[in-house]
Amino acid sequence: MKRVSIQGYPGAFHHIAATYYEGQTVDVVGRNTFEEVVEDVMSDDSIHYGMMAIENSIAGSLMKNYNLIQDSGVQIIGETYLRIRQNLLALPGIPIEKIKEVHSHPIALAQCEKFFKNYPHIRLVESIDTAETAHRIAEEGTEEIGAVASTLAAELYQLDTLAAGIETNKKNYTRFLVLDDKMPDLKFDKISISFTVSHAIGSLYRALENLAKNDCNLTKIQSVPILGKPWQYLFFSDFILRNPERLDDILADLSPHANQIKVLGKYKKGIHHEG
Repeated sequence: MKRVSIQGYPGAFHHIAATYYEGQTVDVVGRNTFEEVVEDVMSDDSIHYGMMAIENSIAGSLMKNYNLIQDSGVQIIGETYLRIRQNLLALPGIPIEKIKEVHSHPIALAQCEKFFKNYPHIRLVESIDTAETAHRIAEEGTEEIGAVASTLAAELYQLDTLAAGIETNKKNYTRFLVLDDKMPDLKFDKISISFTVSHAIGSLYRALENLAKNDCNLTKIQSVPILGKPWQYLFFSDFILRNPERLDDILADLSPHANQIKVLGKYKKGIHHEG
């Protein structure tokens, strides 16, 4: 069984994403921060890989995680997409009328605001993690507190599901990256790179035009400010390659139009899972 470092408790959406990516049960090591996940990947030989959320179809990109990848030296070796289904959980036998507070991660609570407008007696309280909240309720036996968390969290901590699929937007997906300390020699059709461009007019356009001429299909571009260099930006880009075997030539063609080019990962295009 693969041992996977995740941000969050067992039962978190990172846990579900790792299970889908692996195609079977995984042994997760829960961490409080993404920095700890990166540290596991880089220094703990017992960890096969780490999972890191990088963007959400509603909330957008996790900017801090782009810098973590850039600065740490981790390699992106895979990706997967997961539809985020939120559920209201409570101790067995507790009806929703008895719930006075619901705790969860602030983003999870925000995703369910419309549902809770129908229950004005419930106060929403932010916590560190969806699955951690479910675990705490089960451990403490708190009857008047519910949690917003996954179906896996309900299963692991033996909680009842008072309401399923309470997220407002039913097309809410998160993209998760699979991280390792080295790049395996595997087939790939997608790459992630970072680069800078000059302040000359059209410089970014020329870099992207060059990639397009090499049959690279842009799927993501994200700019991040460069610390200590006001109004200068590092660009993170993902491309699906029509001719992966030409990667070295493609990067060589790009080099006259971009600076500090860094390959952050080579991997297979991820699958979308409905959760």
